[in-house]
Amino acid sequence: MSEEEKHPVALLERSDNFLFRTPVVEDGKQIWQLIKDAGTLDLNSSYSYLLWSKYFGDTSVVVESNGQLVGFISGFIQPKAPDTLFVWQVAVDASKRGKGLASRMLQALLHSYACRNIRYLEATVSPSNKASQALFRKLARDFETDCKVTNCFREEQFPGKGHEAERLFTIGPLQTEK
Repeated sequence: MSEEEKHPVALLERSDNFLFRTPVVEDGKQIWQLIKDAGTLDLNSSYSYLLWSKYFGDTSVVVESNGQLVGFISGFIQPKAPDTLFVWQVAVDASKRGKGLASRMLQALLHSYACRNIRYLEATVSPSNKASQALFRKLARDFETDCKVTNCFREEQFPGKGHEAERLFTIGPLQTEK
């Protein structure tokens, strides 16, 4: 069985010169570069993005424009809370920011088959990341639901200096038409 047969690409949406789909292993290099170029996200090893695409692709999304990846969301369904999608990273190419692409990626992901049983979305956000805070608050407004913010990780829990605390955003309950 080929890799494509094991993890087929799911087309989530096509509009406005954007193709929203699930990532595949071949996207790993471009995902790593997108995260690196964002400059504000924790850059993980290139290996981690290959693993992510292979094992968590169904609950993640990439966006292509003219054959290039311009957006990525990594997410997974929590093992201890199967009705909760945890969004780990949200990245949009600098040339495409301010066009609502991150919000559209979240909507496409939440309306996907893989997320059909999701009632809550969680994400950690640092206090200085105003764009992500606005994104998740907008998602709660779009779904006409709650957005609760609680402390998650303290600064001293991270190695070294310079990593801010992370606050947990919990959005839900979500009502989506699948």
